Amino acid sequence: MNMSAWSPQLLSILRIMSGLLFLEHGTSKLLGIPPAMMHAGPPQELPPLMALLMHSSGPIELVGGLLLAAGLFTRLTAFILSGEMAVAYFTAHAPKGFFPMTGGGNGGELAVLYCFVFLYLAAAGGGPWSLDRLRHRG
Repeated sequence: MNMSAWSPQLLSILRIMSGLLFLEHGTSKLLGIPPAMMHAGPPQELPPLMALLMHSSGPIELVGGLLLAAGLFTRLTAFILSGEMAVAYFTAHAPKGFFPMTGGGNGGELAVLYCFVFLYLAAAGGGPWSLDRLRHRG
């Protein structure tokens, strides 16, 4: 079976699922749906930089997740989200230890994975099942 024939459609599926999963992070931070414990302690106990990042990341994840799932402005959106995940890794996870699996781990595997999936989408685009494709047809 030649799977390469399905590459364009699988690119779209990767984009859609990544966008929907990332959207969940935004809704959790902004709306509390689904409820998730992102850090220990109430927000006022966070260092100022962490509090700022937590408050600014919710809208970025909500809007970015929606745009990515729809495949609208995919390359720019994915590039911004990739950068957000790089910042998240180096500010929230790397201070606990650089490597995600060393010494109990730093919890940053998902941030690294999102970072590189989004970087790939920034280069590859949204695939055939995207609003970007419809916008550029006519």
